[in-house]
Amino acid sequence: MKTLTLIASLAMTSFSAYAAEDVIRLGNLKFAHYGAVSYIKEIAPKCGIKVEERMFAKGLDIMPAIIAGEIDVAASAADAAIAGRAGGVPVYAVAGFAKGGIRIVVQPGSTIKSVADFKGKSVGVARGGAQELALLAELAKANLSWSEKPGKDVKIIYLPFADLNQALMQKQIDAMSQSEPQASQAINKGFGVELLKPYDSPMGEPIRTLVMSEKLYNSNRPLAEKFMKCFVQATKAFMDDPKLAENYVRSNMFKGQITVDDYQDAIANSPFYYNLSVEHMQITTDFMVKYGVGKMVKPPVAKEWVKLDLLDQAKKFLNVK
Repeated sequence: MKTLTLIASLAMTSFSAYAAEDVIRLGNLKFAHYGAVSYIKEIAPKCGIKVEERMFAKGLDIMPAIIAGEIDVAASAADAAIAGRAGGVPVYAVAGFAKGGIRIVVQPGSTIKSVADFKGKSVGVARGGAQELALLAELAKANLSWSEKPGKDVKIIYLPFADLNQALMQKQIDAMSQSEPQASQAINKGFGVELLKPYDSPMGEPIRTLVMSEKLYNSNRPLAEKFMKCFVQATKAFMDDPKLAENYVRSNMFKGQITVDDYQDAIANSPFYYNLSVEHMQITTDFMVKYGVGKMVKPPVAKEWVKLDLLDQAKKFLNVK
């Protein structure tokens, strides 16, 4: 009997150790197009892993947690990933998970009909993400200067995502470069009108980026492979079943705080995605340097830290194009 008890105890100990090794600590953001990343934790047991999700206010906030060894994989805008890497965060960019996700929105009845009309106006944006870089690229394209202080063509007002809509509603700003679903909410609630989707620069549609710690990528390859297969499965599930995606994002992530229209408009402008390219990350890096986003002393070279082999392997295994 003692022998059986000992065997059972050892078996449980081995299982516990195995389970502990197969935990992924995931950093994520509360946006509609981050939904498939969040959904990974729901299907993780079927993938042979456990995913512990932790929400952050913005992508840059996740980087210190990665340095501290508290986060293994994170979802963020490409800008945050690039700035993090430039600042010494030991991560690789391993996939994309959504593209687009930005609108430039003005007040209803505004005289602003193009970006050129921003001269003399104040424009709100959240600092340090795709929405900021896209806005600056549009201002540069229109030959406008900008600053947080008076004296330039356009005054930039930096605010958190949640405060931008309020500022536009209260007419404290003339326009905003806003992420989804907040941009669609402003339009659907009637206090905002879309001016444009800012995707006509050489950067194109920004691709939201999945990053993985170097430690996980280099030291626990089997777990990294399991996670990437789970990511592809979660994303494919949302792409194949839009109703599943809508219900999960609206009910689980936003607890009913966004409407069906908000969700559908947001995802129409920020579809779920898998892919990433070295070229896109390099162009984004070059734009960040050009417009001073991230204030990087040594910008990372994309080909040295964009690692797409896990994604290619997972897509091939799951027969996903």
